[in-house]
Amino acid sequence: MQGDATDLAAAIRRGSLSAAEAMQASLEAAARQEPLGAIAYLDAAMGLASADACDRERRSEPERFAAMPFAGVPTLAKDLGGPFAGLPVTAGSGLFERRGGEADSDLAARFRDAGFCLFGLTTSPEFGLSLASEPAIGPICRNPLDPARTAGGSSGGAAAAVAAGIVAIAHATDAGGSIRVPAACCGLVGMKPTRGAIPGGPSFGNHLAGIASELAVCRSVRDTALIFDRLSGKSRGPFPDPSPVDSDNGRLRIGLLADTGSAYPTEGIRLAAVEAAARVLESDGHEIVPLNWAEFEWSVTSSGRAFADIVSVNLAALMKAAALDESRAEPLTQAFAARGRALPATSLWNTLNEAVLVSGKLWALFDRVDCILMPLLSSAPLVIGSFPSDHADTDLHLERMTAFAPLACLANISGFPALTLPFGQDEHAMPLPVQIMAPMGHEPRLLSLAARLEAEGRWQHRFPVVGLPS
Repeated sequence: MQGDATDLAAAIRRGSLSAAEAMQASLEAAARQEPLGAIAYLDAAMGLASADACDRERRSEPERFAAMPFAGVPTLAKDLGGPFAGLPVTAGSGLFERRGGEADSDLAARFRDAGFCLFGLTTSPEFGLSLASEPAIGPICRNPLDPARTAGGSSGGAAAAVAAGIVAIAHATDAGGSIRVPAACCGLVGMKPTRGAIPGGPSFGNHLAGIASELAVCRSVRDTALIFDRLSGKSRGPFPDPSPVDSDNGRLRIGLLADTGSAYPTEGIRLAAVEAAARVLESDGHEIVPLNWAEFEWSVTSSGRAFADIVSVNLAALMKAAALDESRAEPLTQAFAARGRALPATSLWNTLNEAVLVSGKLWALFDRVDCILMPLLSSAPLVIGSFPSDHADTDLHLERMTAFAPLACLANISGFPALTLPFGQDEHAMPLPVQIMAPMGHEPRLLSLAARLEAEGRWQHRFPVVGLPS
C-alpha cells in the first residue's frame, strides 16, 4: 500500500523519525511537486513550529502524545471550509486577499487535538463550484497519476497532495461529491459522513442548508475510520447527532446499482468494477439485491436541482453580506450568483421540499437493502480544462458535472453517508472507483464493507508517503 497516516503516526510515536523530520519531508515534497498545483498556500514556518511543539510534547508528556492518533502527522487544510487559525482561506477566489486567518472552527480544533501539524491550504475551484480544481487565480491542480487529467473537485488539491504522498491525509469538504469525486479520481478513500455527524460551527459558514460536510481524503479505509471516530459526534449543530450504529457481523442485503441510465451512461469497465465488488461481497455470504436506474432517476434529477438552487442562493447571499466586488469573480461564479438572486422564494421552497422527498425515497430503499453498491464516476478523470469557468452557462456546467458523476449529489441532498474507494484500474492505470451508501448513522457498516474490498488488493498507491521509513 506504500503507507498511510496511521503508519506515519506510528513511526513518529516509536521514534523512527521526529515530527520535525516528517514535516521537513513534506515541505521538500511540496517544493518538488509545485507543478502539480495541489497547494494554494504554504506556511513553512507554521508547519515547522507545530512539528517542533509536537516533538517537545512527545518528550514532556508521552502519555498525552501517545493518545493522539495522528500525533506529528503533517497535513493540509482545504482552501474552503474550516477555517483553521492562521491559514487565510480565499475559497479559490481573487475576491479575497490572503491575509490574517480566522480563529479555529470546531472541526479545526479537533484536527489539532488529534495531533495533526498543519502547514498550508490545498487548491479548490472558486467557491467550490466545480468537479475540477482549476481556479482562475491558480494554481491549476493536476492528477498525480496523469498530469494531463483533473484531480477532481472541489477537494482536488487535497486529493492530489495525498495521492502524490506530499501528505498522508488531508482535510476535505463535500457539498456535491467534493470529497468523493477527487478521491475517486486519484485512487483514494473518501467518505461523506451522515448529516450532523461532523461539527460545522461555530459560524456554520460552510453549512449550505445542511448539504455540506467535512472530513478528509485518505490513503486507506483504516485512516478514514480513525479520523471519523476522532472528529465526529457532539457537533453542536442544527441537526441532532446521528447515533452511531455498530458494524454488522451478519448477512447483509446489498443493493447493486450497475446502471446510470441512457442520459448519463457510465463506461462498461466502471460498471464491471462495481459488479466485481458485489461478487466479492456475495462470496462472503451477503445477499445481492439488483436495483435499477428507474428507482434512482427522479432522486438524481431532484438532487441536482437542489444542489444548484442551494449553492446559487448561498453565493448570492455571500456576495451581498460581504459587500464583494462580484465583477472580479470568474464569469461562472457571477452567473451562479445572478441565478441565486433571480430564484423566486417559492421555487427554492419547492426545491427544499423535494430534497426531503429524496431522503424519503432512499429510506424506502433501505427498507429492502442494508446498503447500496453503485458507481461514482462515469469515466476516467477528464482532461484539464473540461470544466471551464470562463462562461456564464450554469446549466451547461451543471450538466457536465452530472454527466461525470451522476450519483455524487444524492448523498448530499439526502443526508446519507457515502464512501468511495478504488477497486482496480483501467487500461491507462487510472483507478476504478466504487461507491457505497448506507442509512444515516451507519458509517461503521460502510467502513467494514470498504475494508473488505480494500483487502482484495486491487489497487496500489503509485507514490509512497514522504518521510515514512521503509
